[in-house]
Amino acid sequence: MKTALVTGSTQGIGKAIAARLVKEGYEVIVHCSGDMAKAECVREEIGAQKAAVCDLSDMRQVAALKEKTGDADVLILNASVQYKETWENITDENLQKQLQVNFVSTVKLMQAYCPAMIKNGWGRIITIGSVNQHRQHKELSVYAATKCAVMSFVKNVAKEVAPYGVTVNNVSPGAIATPRNTSVYNDEAARKKVEACIPLGRFGAPEECAGIVAFLSSDEAGYITGADFKADGGMSL
Repeated sequence: MKTALVTGSTQGIGKAIAARLVKEGYEVIVHCSGDMAKAECVREEIGAQKAAVCDLSDMRQVAALKEKTGDADVLILNASVQYKETWENITDENLQKQLQVNFVSTVKLMQAYCPAMIKNGWGRIITIGSVNQHRQHKELSVYAATKCAVMSFVKNVAKEVAPYGVTVNNVSPGAIATPRNTSVYNDEAARKKVEACIPLGRFGAPEECAGIVAFLSSDEAGYITGADFKADGGMSL
């Protein structure tokens, strides 16, 4: 049985991914930034194997995460932080936190978990990006830049590890009905404004991202690497 670590998996897209992978037969490790009780609650709810806490903005905690979890055959890097501020006004704190959580921790966790995948001759690494890689939002320029950096890193690493049976891909969700988007989704006027930008005319469900991730985690996706899969209802078109 293969093991999968899903970062940021106590809510939203991450939780849907973790639940789907449990159903697919993986031993899943649920991750939360700081609330072990919440992580354990979700672990029990979805039937996952283990729960772990790690603040991805703290590089000391990031360095220690693998000791808590052990090796993983599948690494889903879903956790991120997002601050809506214009590029002129973004604070140093919010700039650094987005860089650390969204990009730097991605690099460090891939460095930590990939060697065992290479040794075993099989592995799946999937990063969760954003539709903002492909379109502009005046209050998300830094967030988008971190996601673009991750995608560039994905392509480079994918080429390096492909000979060892390890694939590295990215999934870019659009407007998804998650806790991060609750304020917009529950405001009818704001929701309709966003939906007007989506050719399919609606917000997506977290499960509509989880299915793509489950496929990319499988043996069936063994010939796909360095790719970016948009789950955005056409929002980036």
